[in-house]
Amino acid sequence: MLKFSPILLALIYGLVTYRLSVWRTHKELDQRSTELADRRMKQVTDQLAAALELPRIPVFIYEVDPVNGLAAPDGRIFITRGFYQKYKNGEVTAEEMASVIAHELGHVALGHARRRAIDFSGQNALRTALMMIIGRFVPMIGPWIAGMLTNLLAARLSRGDEYEADEYAAALLSKAGIGIAPQKEMFRKLDELTQSRAGMAPAWLMSHPKTDERIAALEQLEAKWDHSKPS
Repeated sequence: MLKFSPILLALIYGLVTYRLSVWRTHKELDQRSTELADRRMKQVTDQLAAALELPRIPVFIYEVDPVNGLAAPDGRIFITRGFYQKYKNGEVTAEEMASVIAHELGHVALGHARRRAIDFSGQNALRTALMMIIGRFVPMIGPWIAGMLTNLLAARLSRGDEYEADEYAAALLSKAGIGIAPQKEMFRKLDELTQSRAGMAPAWLMSHPKTDERIAALEQLEAKWDHSKPS
């Protein structure tokens, strides 16, 4: 029984961490967000809603500066204040913002948003277990190895989710009559808007795929759709 104690401890730690993470996330979002009230944005979100046969899609402004969009574990869609300000400044169009919202809707529809909260606790549990186990054999660098292995696994899973959400968004934008062009243009702008240095890191260490790879995947998807159309 004692030889399994690190794993059991890690599982208990992961469960507790998950519960705390969900509670903190909901509390933070409730306290620091308001529903988006923008006439032009409502027009494009209404197009998305019609394509999904929903009465409307509420989107919330999360009062933080970094440029980002996110889907909460409870299914709500958020755009950060920093991102919305880029739109108000004319750096991003309503259709490009709609592509971000469609992407986050994809995370919800595909179960990524809820699973990510679970994954977060699972990653902590796995990291803790690996640190306890590997640390017995290589005490000095065991925690570093455990952290690296966990991060590599998390990055790979996250990149897969991003591609799936991209494909969902592309299909939704096409059905809504917005098209994929704004989605591709949004990708081209993201690095500059977020002032990201992620391109300097190896692709397999990034939680998001590289911009050119995401655009290439969308173009392959377009070609596949065009090929399947009746002539």
